[in-house]
Amino acid sequence: MANVYTRRVAATLLAVMTAVSSSLLLADSATQTRLDSLERKLDSRGLMDMSNRIEQMQRDIQQLRGDLEVQAHTLEEMQRRSREQYLDIDRRLQQFETGQTATPPVQSTTDTTVVPPVAVLTPAPSPAGAGERADYDKALAILREGRYAEATQAFNAFLANYPSSEYADNASYWLGETYYVNRDFKGALASFKGLVDNYPNSPKASDSLLKMGYIYYEQKDWAASRQALELVVSDYPGTTATRLAHDRLLRMTKEGH
Repeated sequence: MANVYTRRVAATLLAVMTAVSSSLLLADSATQTRLDSLERKLDSRGLMDMSNRIEQMQRDIQQLRGDLEVQAHTLEEMQRRSREQYLDIDRRLQQFETGQTATPPVQSTTDTTVVPPVAVLTPAPSPAGAGERADYDKALAILREGRYAEATQAFNAFLANYPSSEYADNASYWLGETYYVNRDFKGALASFKGLVDNYPNSPKASDSLLKMGYIYYEQKDWAASRQALELVVSDYPGTTATRLAHDRLLRMTKEGH
């Protein structure tokens, strides 16, 4: 009987151990499955995060590339304007200097009398007049060398020292140009507007109005720009300033301003 009892206990223990082992195996399998699933989720989430980061970096690179292209275009436009402004100043200086040269007397083709050359004697200027012209020429020379900041000081000093000078209108114009080249639009407008108001009959009045139109255009004040340019066209027909004003008006129309 004892052997029978022992065998039964042993069988029972074996059955219990087998059941426990099976349960443990099932538990381990379920746990491994859950772990594998969790790892896949983590891997998938990590890949998604990495993919999102890469896409964001690509968007940032595209934005930077666009910003660089805009900056390059802006720099190119500024360089172009600077070249145009310099060439315009140089051309006007050459015209001014050419206009100062004396022209020889014209001999009538119907007069058979030979007219001997006559020396034109220019009265020597007074000491004050000599200093005035010297200061004006000095300021012009500084401007032509491209030393715009120094030219601004020189023309301001000239106007302060000789407010009633016959060169005051020209000095006001060139002062405005020095401001304009440096994109000091406030100073340029003050100089050009002062010339138009104080010297309406000056040869520089049309050019000053033209530059005012350009400045208002740069400031995107389309109404003021159009008003100044249309004044040039209406008040100074047949001039270079009128042609340039007309060109800018056509450009504004094409741009929808």
